[in-house]
Amino acid sequence: MDRVQGIQLFIRVVETGSFSKASADMGLTQPTATKHVAALEARLGARLLYRSTRGVTPTEVGALYYDKCKRIAQELEEADNLALLLQSRIGGQLRISTSVAFGRRVMTPLVLRFMREHPELNVDLSFDDRYVNLVEQGVDVALRMGRLADSTLGARFLGLNPWLLAASPAYLHEHGEPESAEALSQHPCLVYSSVQGDERWTFTHPDGRVQTVPVKGPLRSNNLSAVLSACRAGMGLAVLPHYVARVSLAEGVLVPVLPALSLPSQELHAVYPSPKLLPGKVQVFVNWLQQQLGERWWERDLSAPAS
Repeated sequence: MDRVQGIQLFIRVVETGSFSKASADMGLTQPTATKHVAALEARLGARLLYRSTRGVTPTEVGALYYDKCKRIAQELEEADNLALLLQSRIGGQLRISTSVAFGRRVMTPLVLRFMREHPELNVDLSFDDRYVNLVEQGVDVALRMGRLADSTLGARFLGLNPWLLAASPAYLHEHGEPESAEALSQHPCLVYSSVQGDERWTFTHPDGRVQTVPVKGPLRSNNLSAVLSACRAGMGLAVLPHYVARVSLAEGVLVPVLPALSLPSQELHAVYPSPKLLPGKVQVFVNWLQQQLGERWWERDLSAPAS
């Protein structure tokens, strides 16, 4: 194993806290990975890692060595991509993480378009509604909704994700359309349990007045597709992201309800492992995303180029 591969292996051992995970990421056997790190420690004349049944952690020297190795690895990647970047072309592998609904409806068509523009690029696109540790999972960039907690991660604001209240025409024909937010208490509401206050929906009136109303109904789910399907089936009113409801609205299967009132929008960010030394492929992708997720992106067919 050459020194560059040895550096990459050591980085993955520290980031995953595991020889087995790091060796799998590098396509090595665990004994081989252990042997190479031991040889590295022997060459340096210093213990870099504490090994225990609970995992692997860096020593004081190991932590300092990791920081230097991380910078070297990022610089090497920048150097490898330099010629391609000068031609506005990028290559290598780009690991992207996103939530399930946003990934399926928004990121998939966008990523496919980006790949067509950059045929040298390989993409690993993963969907997960749970929090993903970017460093441990080796993720280059993640798409996250809502306000970001303070952290050591790098981030770029991409835009807003607006929501609306909707129902099927059949439901409104049978139950009537609510004329105010207070009237929602008389209607079955389909609750998405992850965002927008769960069973308390908050609306902003045109005059700026904010009103929160309790709701209840036959379905509560943490899956947006399930809430959308129930709403399309006429089972009640639902609060949905515009990008989830877009096709149904265009087809007339759903219609907006109380359109004069607005719901809180979510902030949309691209997040990456470090705010410094951003790899070229990530920089180009995030810049491109900002262009695509511009004004009223949720109303467009994202498989087509932005006008």
